[in-house]
Amino acid sequence: MRVGLVLGAGGVQGGAWLTGGLDALAAETGWDPASAEVVVGTSAGAMMGALLAGGVPPWFMVAHSAGETFPGLVDGSGRPAAEADRTGGARFELDLWPPPQWPGSWRLATRSLLQPGSHTPATLVSGWLPGGLISNQPLRDQVRRVVPTGWADHPNLWIVACDYATGRRVAFGRRGSPDAELADAVAASCAIPGFYRPVEIDGRRYVDGGIYSASNLDIVRDEELDLVVCLNPTSSLHPIRAIDPREWGSLLFRQATGRRLGSEARKLRARGVPVVLVQPLGEDLATMSRNLMSTRNRNRVIEVARQTVAAQLREPENAELLGALPAGRPEKVSRPDAPPEEWPGLVGLGAG
Repeated sequence: MRVGLVLGAGGVQGGAWLTGGLDALAAETGWDPASAEVVVGTSAGAMMGALLAGGVPPWFMVAHSAGETFPGLVDGSGRPAAEADRTGGARFELDLWPPPQWPGSWRLATRSLLQPGSHTPATLVSGWLPGGLISNQPLRDQVRRVVPTGWADHPNLWIVACDYATGRRVAFGRRGSPDAELADAVAASCAIPGFYRPVEIDGRRYVDGGIYSASNLDIVRDEELDLVVCLNPTSSLHPIRAIDPREWGSLLFRQATGRRLGSEARKLRARGVPVVLVQPLGEDLATMSRNLMSTRNRNRVIEVARQTVAAQLREPENAELLGALPAGRPEKVSRPDAPPEEWPGLVGLGAG
């Protein structure tokens, strides 16, 4: 069965939601998300997709984030896994040199003026923002603990970023796209304009793939897939009523990403590809911070997502589609009882 897994953008809070959601997906179906024929990640989804493809199972992400340690378990560089960052790379360090330019991209700003109809609203704004002051090195470090060099050992891991000069979507890892180190590609996919520094790859600068689409679900429309599962943190199935003016920005953002997600899903379904869409529910929204880059409450977001995503997967229509998923290796879909030295399936993390 050829399955596509699409992980959307969502900042730190979205990354936490995806962590819980992926764990629920593996636990409820017995399927290993890393075994998907195609794994697409954007921004927070890029980080999660890279860790998955690098061999880190969702149950371990949940346990590691909660502060658990596993004596004898080391990362891809041979360092103790217990020493790894537990924030998913969400350490915000200033990078003041060289001074960022303003606008961040003259070429994109000019193109958006001349051809406004060919750019998304987020792209229209992004070129005009000043260059970011936050280093993306912690993001690189997080990926390199699992995949020290090169690319993950996965046939179709696509990391979506945007060319900062043209606004064009680029899927690193897909045939025909520029060559890149996985750590650089993930950093580029997460590089929110005006916040993070843009990432230079092969002489061009790249920024967050979410400015093109928070989900980028439609990027797999030409693949011969039997099913696509999409987890998208920035839309919602819950009716949003923003009485508090502080909620208006979140409301508009989630409504816009939800419309885009629905449009992309229709493109796949029109080609006969079933799609399972998983989105935050009311309980998630009540737990997640309005500031998607907030590092607070991450573990609570993870735990709530495990429950709400599991509930969505059990819905009859979704359960029918997911029922045909092949069983994954036990140590990848649920936490083993054996000690680390008996976990040979954790490629990307070693025991010894």
